[in-house]
Amino acid sequence: MATPSKTPPAYSEGSIRVLKGLEPVKQRPGMYTRTDNPLHIIQEVLDNAADEALAGHGKKIKVTLHVDGSVSIDDDGRGIPFGLHPEEKAPVVELVFTRLHAGGKFDKGAGGAYSFSGGLHGVGVSVTNALSKRLEVQSFRDGSAARIAFSGGDVVEPLQVRPAETGERRSGTTVRAWPDAKYFESPALPVNELTHLLRSKAVLMPGVTVTLVVEKTKETQQWLYKGGLRDYLMQTLNADPVIPLFEGAGHADKNADNFAEGEGAEWCVAFTEEGQPVRESYVNLIPTSAGGTHESGLRDGLFNAVKSFVELHSLMPKGVKLLPEDVFARASYVLSAKVLDPQFQGQIKERLNSRDAVRLVSSFVRPALELWLNQHVDYGKRLAELAIKAAQTRQRAGQKVEKRKGSGVAVLPGKLTDCESKDVAHNEVFLVEGDSAGGSAKMGRDKESQAILPLRGKVLNTWEVERDRLFANNEIHDISVAIGVDPHGPDDSPDLSGLRYGKICILSDADVDGSHIQVLLLTLFFRHFPKLIDTGHVYVAKPPLFRVDAPARGKKPASKMYALDEGELTAILDKLRKDGVREGAWTISRFKGLGEMSAEQLWETTLNPDTRRLLQVRLGRFDLQGTQGEITKLMGKGEAAARRELMELRADDVEVDV
Repeated sequence: MATPSKTPPAYSEGSIRVLKGLEPVKQRPGMYTRTDNPLHIIQEVLDNAADEALAGHGKKIKVTLHVDGSVSIDDDGRGIPFGLHPEEKAPVVELVFTRLHAGGKFDKGAGGAYSFSGGLHGVGVSVTNALSKRLEVQSFRDGSAARIAFSGGDVVEPLQVRPAETGERRSGTTVRAWPDAKYFESPALPVNELTHLLRSKAVLMPGVTVTLVVEKTKETQQWLYKGGLRDYLMQTLNADPVIPLFEGAGHADKNADNFAEGEGAEWCVAFTEEGQPVRESYVNLIPTSAGGTHESGLRDGLFNAVKSFVELHSLMPKGVKLLPEDVFARASYVLSAKVLDPQFQGQIKERLNSRDAVRLVSSFVRPALELWLNQHVDYGKRLAELAIKAAQTRQRAGQKVEKRKGSGVAVLPGKLTDCESKDVAHNEVFLVEGDSAGGSAKMGRDKESQAILPLRGKVLNTWEVERDRLFANNEIHDISVAIGVDPHGPDDSPDLSGLRYGKICILSDADVDGSHIQVLLLTLFFRHFPKLIDTGHVYVAKPPLFRVDAPARGKKPASKMYALDEGELTAILDKLRKDGVREGAWTISRFKGLGEMSAEQLWETTLNPDTRRLLQVRLGRFDLQGTQGEITKLMGKGEAAARRELMELRADDVEVDV
């Protein structure tokens, strides 16, 4: 019986839908905010109030949880302007709450409303508005009071302006939002998280009073810190510190070559022998729960200062090598960075991606700690002892793994450039496409912990290759011997004690051939080394496709920026235009392959743990069976018809870079 042919859906000019206004937010809220609960959309409003205080225009922030489920945030800042925008001819307060990418945080130059702010993308409160059943704004400034109300992002009560009455605030903003439950898994605000957020805001803004009122329980909490980070860390620590708290601050002045005036950091660090470390970081008062490059700068500064002290006083026992995590493992800290133009990963700003922040924070932390340790040598020796003990424990663990391998281990492939460390958890191997890229990677890598295995040409498609025939292929034999694990099936229990690297990273060009090699290697690991994927050891490195050389602009010096794809390139160029850079004053270089990159570029963009993009390989939305079906369709020899159907249905979803 003949099966009816599937008629693909019609694809014509009418198939293209243009989302206007705040529709994109309502269609895909998860791209703009956290959807487990409404805390993040409330935090967007709170961040605006905090930015006013950060700019020196407010001393009070009050958050009220109302009985009807709404939340209001009051501040005594300058009040959102409500006059007509000179170009858009609409009230500014309306634009702020109804337009994506409209805000006061883009203008970072001299005289800008906000030199340092957490609000950057200009979508914050407009997202709050889009995902709220109702939102009311009151703004007080210049002797007037203005009020406007929205529903689902649309104006339902137009702007009304009246003279401020006696007893009303002279300036400030009140925003009251009723989050729409249909966009969130749970409509309830996590009060503990909100409390922690408000307390941390108070810590980072000494002298600013932060209040939380819960109408239902009639409970009021208030925070006002004058001792800043030290008081906060001491109250939060779970164990006694080994040495006194190390605190400090450093900010660039107007003569700084590499950084804008005012950029820098404040920090307080405690080292403990036991207990769970307390670690909190912020950028322009925004909590960065996933860390980022400012935390990497703190780690770098602490490590280099302790290493320098250890070398100066000849404290290192023979055969012990100190690594950054030996110093950082027992560190608790609160770090508050100020970055003129922060680049965050994702819209919810949980991780800082700005590459310069590593050097920024490290350049202030390292000299300050070096000076402090050499002024307090006894404390310095105690800290060095803690770090050396951690290094010895780590090395002993590495040696145990080495012994289990036995003497029958296969000879490592000659083209493998191995790393020096024996610490499996810390080590990583890069499977690199081609000898020229392998050469750049060898020169640019961290010799301590990064190994390079160049692969010649395209690896064999192993989806239908029997396991006992795998080693007939030299490339696959070399990969297996280098990583120290034998091929196995999904139901086997392979011996992973011989694993030589905690991260196995596929590194190929950002073009079509590179993607093909990536798929062939992923096929190999999924089919013949599935436990490495199960245990989270397989990664894909994402090298950039473009480099943009930008001229100096305002307070910012000339810089190099890297884009993963066309979308990121467009975003970088848009940003340069907003910074006032003349059209075409930048230079765009396109990397045809990894071999074109210098060792320094490859390190900065793809190998450096602080600035690279490395994606862990997981099964994702498919289970094991589903993934097998998908890969069979893509890689099976007898699957040409299924592949053709897939291409006919889905080819328009793919952007091919030839």
